[in-house]
Amino acid sequence: MREVKILKYGWRFQKGDFPDACNIEFDDSKWETVRVPHDWAISGPFDQENDSKIISFVEKGEKKQVKWTGETGGLPHAGKAWYRLEINLEKKESKRFRIEFDGVMSHSKIFWNGNLAGFWPYGYSSFAFDVTDYVKNGKNVLAVFVDNKEHASRWYPGAGIYRNVRLVIMNPVHVSHWGTYITTPSVNCEQATINIKTEIENHTGKKIPVELETHIISPEGKIVASKTNNQIVEEKFIFENHIDIASPALWSVESPNLYTAKTVVKVNGENVDCYETRFGIRTIKFDSEYGFFLNENPMKFKGVCLHHDLGALGTAINKAAIKRQLNILKEMGCNAIRTSHNPPAPELLELADEMGFLVIDEAFDEWKIPKGKNGYNLLFDQWAEKDLRAMIKRDRNHPCVIMWSIGNEIPEQKDPYNGAKIAKFLYDICKSEDPTRPVTSAINIWEDAIKNGFVNILDVIGWNYAPCNYGRYHQLLKGKPMFGSETASCISTRGEYYFPVEEEPGLKRSTLQVNSFDLSYPEWANIPDVEFRAQDDHPFIMGEFVWTGFDYLGEPTPYFEEWPSRSSYFGIVDLAGIPKDRYYLYQSRWADKKTLHIVPHWTWHGYEGKMITVQCYSSWDIVEIFVNGKSYGIKKKLPKSLLNRYRLIWNVVYQPGELKAIAYDNDGNPVKETIVKTAGKPSQIRLIPDKKTMKADGDDMIFVCVEILDEKDVVCPDGENMVYFYIEGPAEIAGVDNGNPISLEPFQANYRKAFHGKCTAILRSIEGKKGTIKLVAQSRSLKEAEIKLEST
Repeated sequence: MREVKILKYGWRFQKGDFPDACNIEFDDSKWETVRVPHDWAISGPFDQENDSKIISFVEKGEKKQVKWTGETGGLPHAGKAWYRLEINLEKKESKRFRIEFDGVMSHSKIFWNGNLAGFWPYGYSSFAFDVTDYVKNGKNVLAVFVDNKEHASRWYPGAGIYRNVRLVIMNPVHVSHWGTYITTPSVNCEQATINIKTEIENHTGKKIPVELETHIISPEGKIVASKTNNQIVEEKFIFENHIDIASPALWSVESPNLYTAKTVVKVNGENVDCYETRFGIRTIKFDSEYGFFLNENPMKFKGVCLHHDLGALGTAINKAAIKRQLNILKEMGCNAIRTSHNPPAPELLELADEMGFLVIDEAFDEWKIPKGKNGYNLLFDQWAEKDLRAMIKRDRNHPCVIMWSIGNEIPEQKDPYNGAKIAKFLYDICKSEDPTRPVTSAINIWEDAIKNGFVNILDVIGWNYAPCNYGRYHQLLKGKPMFGSETASCISTRGEYYFPVEEEPGLKRSTLQVNSFDLSYPEWANIPDVEFRAQDDHPFIMGEFVWTGFDYLGEPTPYFEEWPSRSSYFGIVDLAGIPKDRYYLYQSRWADKKTLHIVPHWTWHGYEGKMITVQCYSSWDIVEIFVNGKSYGIKKKLPKSLLNRYRLIWNVVYQPGELKAIAYDNDGNPVKETIVKTAGKPSQIRLIPDKKTMKADGDDMIFVCVEILDEKDVVCPDGENMVYFYIEGPAEIAGVDNGNPISLEPFQANYRKAFHGKCTAILRSIEGKKGTIKLVAQSRSLKEAEIKLEST
């Protein structure tokens, strides 16, 4: 039977180029010991020279140059490095050995005992190599060379073996890598037909009679159908089965039911391999007039785009961290993710399957025309087909995946000769690997893409920042389903407020921060309300994917030239995982729960007697605002007014005390109230964990929100106290953050300055060690806080 070893601990790591490091006897004793997944750059330090570049342009007929510093996060990700791992194995002649990588950033070469097993340049692709011929009895050395190039990314890419690595040991007859493909060609409430293709490999060197058993296991863990096939297999053979399931439990956003196909391979009556594939039973339909349907039920995409970094953890993948992100998004009402702009970690799709998210799986940010000096354009001709096939083969059994995206804002949209031709090349690859899902691409050069036939290749069109053109494009492109693949790009910094309150296209401030009244955006973007209106006024649009769900490292629009800006302002949630005000605007529109959120805080020393703008994000149409009991009037959402259609706005006189909002139903009955109070001086710390227990597996995490409070338990919005963390028990501090996009404090530390009264500490369990964990937070002149957690 197959054995899967997760290669997590014991790796040796060193930056630099060591040509002999692939050899077994190379001395790595002085190298750093690390665990994998590993992002070598996230520990810093930040430096404006890291991957900086000179941008040339013409302005008013004059050539100019500027230096961009924070585009890729200001972290030291560029460079060469080696990883080495010693593995002791018992080699049996009958066994096969395969090494699997979920992703290495980037240009990796894989060596086994000094032999080049293979190489894979695209850092987002998963890949595997057969190393059977190189395996020895006893000591083996796996060595990985990484060459992460500068000017290769438009955001922080991370560096090194940042996803999981496995060694799979198998019998000579076994299921191939990504060897099952499951579709559901017929689905209704009474019955579903499951089509399963299973590829079997035979490495015995002779024809073998193979018996294949396939068992379908229900979400409750019961076998609900089985089938057996027999076939003489020479080298490879694809078995195909049609299995009917009565009264299927459908996969949906609300009820993400998952089945398992258990594949058992037998030779001469003996079990030689067992392989399990999770899948869901569901139908998807895309209609140009009526939108998207899941299981014949209409559904709007309430989606966000996500880059792959995990804030303070960098790009080193962690399932608990991804789950926390998805939980935060789920609470907002989000139901869909676009993996911008690359194949995601497998763990994201596993969680999307389990939690009920729809996913657009995106392959590329670049084809042949470069966006950067060392971007994917250098790889496209030799690797595009390999990378695209790898993504689809890996991901096509996930019910969460509803579309394949072949590119984001591809410059070839402008190319009248090759753009549509390359799109068709990629489209055909998608259809050859999976004809059940539509192919899309994110279009931003709208008119050229239409004129040059680029959009005609696509099954479904994704528009980036085109809310004002939805109606015209719908008339022009009859029969084409369409959606907002990238929308809004509103920017803000959590807790930063500036007056007067007005729309701020492209505005920069000396603070290098952005107003949190959610009216700021780059000149090519817009406020969320513009997209809301376009979606509501054009029901054929299937929904939107907001740029972005979370802040991410790099791309610090609008402060590319201004150091120390080093992370984005686009997120609905900040880099530390703390929601911004905008979170509640989307929640008021998307979620079933009832939202009543006030913007801004109510601690404005020096503003006494002055007018202050107050906004309210509400699930209800009617809200009344009070300052210390004095009403400033009832406001009602107005369908014909842009801003007052989705948010309510007052101008009130500031006085310390309390600001209260009361929401009313359409009959005038009060249904909810929210109060924001003026904070006094910082007095104490409060710790709020996202959960109380974690598994002692070395991977599970608890995220602790740290709040600076006054003596009456009110959060201090100006609190910037330095907080120190001390831990006792079976856990370690994996990272700290505060969401400040210009902070140069290290992410790997036991301290963090609060930012607008909040920061985050991340605890990770220690494998095999259970017990009580005590976290203490201290800050000079503040009452300390302590919480007890459990590792089980």
